[in-house]
Amino acid sequence: MLAAPCLTRGRAGGEVADLEALAEAGAVAFTDDGSTVPDGTVMAAALRRAARLNRLVMDHALDPVLAGQGVMHEGEWSHRFGLPGIPAAAEHTIVDRNIRLAEQTGCAVHIQHVSVAESVRLVREACRRGVRISAEVTPHHLALTDADVRPDDPGRFKMSPPLGSLADCHALREAVSDGTIEAFATDHAPHTAESKARGFLAAPNGVIGLETAVGVTYSTMVRHGLMPLRDWVARWTTGPARLLGQPAPTLAPGAVADVTILDVDNEWSVDPTAFASKSRNTPFDGWLLQGRAVCTICAGRIVWEA
Repeated sequence: MLAAPCLTRGRAGGEVADLEALAEAGAVAFTDDGSTVPDGTVMAAALRRAARLNRLVMDHALDPVLAGQGVMHEGEWSHRFGLPGIPAAAEHTIVDRNIRLAEQTGCAVHIQHVSVAESVRLVREACRRGVRISAEVTPHHLALTDADVRPDDPGRFKMSPPLGSLADCHALREAVSDGTIEAFATDHAPHTAESKARGFLAAPNGVIGLETAVGVTYSTMVRHGLMPLRDWVARWTTGPARLLGQPAPTLAPGAVADVTILDVDNEWSVDPTAFASKSRNTPFDGWLLQGRAVCTICAGRIVWEA
C-alpha cells in the first residue's frame, strides 16, 4: 500500500511536516487532502523540500477565504436555492498559485479533483510550458453539474469541491479526452445517514464513489464516444502510477497479480442498498450504468467476485 502523509503538521497549513522523515519511512507523496495550504510562503517551502526528495505534492485546491461558508458552486442554481455559493475563483486562484510555485521550485504538483474550466485551462497551458503539474477528476464531476443538486438532499449532492456548471463539466470531459487530466480519482467519502441529515449548511462534504466509479466513467466517456477504451483504462492505471513514480501495472508473467477484472458490456442499475459499503450517500441512485467490476485479485488471491 502506498503512503501519502500530511504536507503540513496536523494538516493545519501553518508548518511544513518532517517530509524527510516521512520520505525515509516510505512516503511516495505528500498531501493535506481535504484542505489546501493557504499560505503561499509555507507552500513554497514545502515544495522546495519535496523537490529535493523527488516526491509529488498533491493539493486540494480551494482557497478557504474565497470559499467562505459556501456549500455549492456559486451561480444560477445557488442563487435559486438561496444557498451560499463557492466561486470558481476559490479553486483556480490556488491552481494558478500552485503552477507558479511548481515552476519556481521544480517540484511536481498534482491538483486533486479539479472541477472548474479555468483550472483546466491553467493546467493545460502549464503542461505545454513543461511545468511539472498534473490533475485528476472525479466521476461525479464528469457526470453531474450544479443543476443536478437537490437542496433538500445534502447526502447525495454536497461535496468539496462542489459540482460545477455545465461549461465546467464539458471542459473536464475534454481535458480527460485530450490527456490534460491524466487520472481518475473517486474521492470516496462515506458518511452516516445521521450526519448527512443535518441540512445543506451543516452536513459534511462528500459522496461515496468506489462502487460506481467504473460504471460512471465508462458510461460518460467511452460509451458516449468521448475517448477510446485504452485511454480510459490508462486514467485508472498507468496514469496514476506514473504520477506517483511507481512502475506501470502489468500482466506480464511473474508480476504480482493485483488485478481487477471488468465487464464493460454489463448494464446495471445502481442500488445503494446492495453496496458493500455501509454508507449510501451516492448521487447515482437508480442510474443505469454500463461497465462494472466482476472480480478482484489481490496478491494472486481472489478476494471478491460478483
